[in-house]
Amino acid sequence: MKVLVVSDNHGNREALLHLKDIYSGKVDAFFHCGDSELLADDEAVLGYNIVRGNCDFGRVYPTEWIGEVDGNKILVTHGHLFNIKVNLVILKDRAKMRQANYVFFGHTHELGCEYSDGILFLNPGSISLPRGRSEKTYAIVEDTASEIIVKFMDDSDNELTALTQVFKKQ
Repeated sequence: MKVLVVSDNHGNREALLHLKDIYSGKVDAFFHCGDSELLADDEAVLGYNIVRGNCDFGRVYPTEWIGEVDGNKILVTHGHLFNIKVNLVILKDRAKMRQANYVFFGHTHELGCEYSDGILFLNPGSISLPRGRSEKTYAIVEDTASEIIVKFMDDSDNELTALTQVFKKQ
């Protein structure tokens, strides 16, 4: 499995169109963790498995997406409903309840990932308004037979190699 995860573009259509142009046919799925601020029929969000963030008004997008890619169960949410600015406890409970082994979320605009109890928690940062770093980011997640590789990319599609993480599967 190889997927692209992006979040918090806050109306920046071009960033999402660019990612689809670069990665179509190269990843198995596109995930958007909310705060697109775009309508559901906007060409920029078509093809993304997308959820509603706290800045996405209306009820067009779901607050949670759950599905499978290559046998991996993935939970996507924005994070604001799970108190993620404090810790991942509530989100971890939700992941266990939904039997997800991947959780993608946004909201904080700060990139990061953690592998705990066989679950990868990933915030790709913000493709438009980063916090904690200057780079605008998204993530590429690859699941192999024995490991999970997380690469953080900047908005010019350069890998931030110092941030790459490899986790041995539990």
